[in-house]
Amino acid sequence: MIDIHCHILPGLDDGPQHEQEALAMGRAADKEGITHIVATPHHRTSKYDNSKDTILAYVNLLNKLFEREQIGVKILPGQETRIYGEMVEGVKQGELLTQNQTGSYLFVEFPAGHVPRYAEQLFYDFQVAGVTPVIVHPERNSDIARNPDILYNLVKNGALAQITAASLTGVMGKKIKKFTQQIVEHNLTHFIASDAHNTTTRPFKLREGYNELCDRFGVGVEFVFKENAELLIEGRMVNRDVPERIKEKRFFGVF
Repeated sequence: MIDIHCHILPGLDDGPQHEQEALAMGRAADKEGITHIVATPHHRTSKYDNSKDTILAYVNLLNKLFEREQIGVKILPGQETRIYGEMVEGVKQGELLTQNQTGSYLFVEFPAGHVPRYAEQLFYDFQVAGVTPVIVHPERNSDIARNPDILYNLVKNGALAQITAASLTGVMGKKIKKFTQQIVEHNLTHFIASDAHNTTTRPFKLREGYNELCDRFGVGVEFVFKENAELLIEGRMVNRDVPERIKEKRFFGVF
């Protein structure tokens, strides 16, 4: 398995604070059957700034540690950037890091409580520049939960989306699980990832997520999502079906 969203670089954000904690995560991932992890530290939040050069240095360090400790997981560079208006310039100037440095896919995180109005124009500008935005954990955004058409319109216009394994398995609660299922059913997501931060409160659970995906939606969907993770780190075009609107209205304050 390939995990395209994980906070495993030590000391950079709210993931592991020390090398030993990162090594513990690596061992847990190896045991779960994860072969590659895209390290995606937070960037441009109120607490964390982790630019491209910093991330590349830490990825190199962690790969050396994993090799020394005989942990069979390869760390790839990535970034989880909180949305801001000048992101296209950030890519061009070398501050922002596309997933695995392919120049093709960029993670974009919305604030938990809303989706900025400029997102649609920004995503258009990204695609003009040859970069596809990937919306991370849309199922945990209250604006999207209240109005799923926000996600539908962004995906219809070319964006991709990634759900969290713990959301699909129910760890995040029944309401988020139901909404995540709807997102999958309506072709509004293209990847599943762990968003793991540690081995205790926010572990990987990626295998459980894929099992849930297979049990509920079939082995074909599981295969497509696994293939998409591989295509993403290679910078190739991912599989996507025509998105559909979620017609069921959700109540304010469900999260």
